[in-house]
Amino acid sequence: MLVRLAYLAVSNTFAALRLLPMSDREKDIEILTMRHQISILQRQLAATRLRFEPADRALLAALLAPPPRATLRRLQLIIRPDTVLRWHRDLIKRRHAERSRRKRPGRPRTVTSIRRLVLRLARENPAWDYRRIHGELA
Repeated sequence: MLVRLAYLAVSNTFAALRLLPMSDREKDIEILTMRHQISILQRQLAATRLRFEPADRALLAALLAPPPRATLRRLQLIIRPDTVLRWHRDLIKRRHAERSRRKRPGRPRTVTSIRRLVLRLARENPAWDYRRIHGELA
């Protein structure tokens, strides 16, 4: 019991010394991250391997991405800093892909004037098939 108390005192002293050079923003980020990680661990207490849901990955990536890699390495995380950075890259990539995606799927509509010309050629020349019309337009 006495050894455990001494161990806790020493480890808490080192934890307090580690917090001294950190800014308030870095401390807030670490607190929010640790709280979210605890909720994940409580949800998956019976699981042998941690599995992060996409929402968990997105939140952790959003919380942990702004600090530089050296700051991420100082934080006590249940995941590696490189994993967080990969999740952040995936989050940004998915956001960019969603924004740049076409609003209407499929082939773009044909210009009205070209459509009218093709229909007129087909009416005036009933013996022509689509290859001949295409050749005439080319």
